[in-house]
Amino acid sequence: MRDYELVVVVRTLASDEEVNQAIDQIIAYVEQDDNGKVNSVDRKTFGRRRLAYEIDGQREGHYVIILAGIEPDHILELETELKLYDPVLRYLLVRAEG
Repeated sequence: MRDYELVVVVRTLASDEEVNQAIDQIIAYVEQDDNGKVNSVDRKTFGRRRLAYEIDGQREGHYVIILAGIEPDHILELETELKLYDPVLRYLLVRAEG
């Protein structure tokens, strides 16, 4: 298992509860079939921010930073899930140094 940093911009939804449910679903994708383990989730550092440009009609998004250990062969499946999950506007998955 390797350490990765996943930064996700989540669509601004009707309520904070819906945003939290979307984040919980992303965490479930990471931990799916015991192929990953989330070490930390930072929902507050960036929080809700104005986007540099409009994405799918959205001018704001919730930024979430997830540090996780993920099996390398699970990365492609995880990225596919993130691309297809509607509340995710953008994501960036990079291998953590160290």
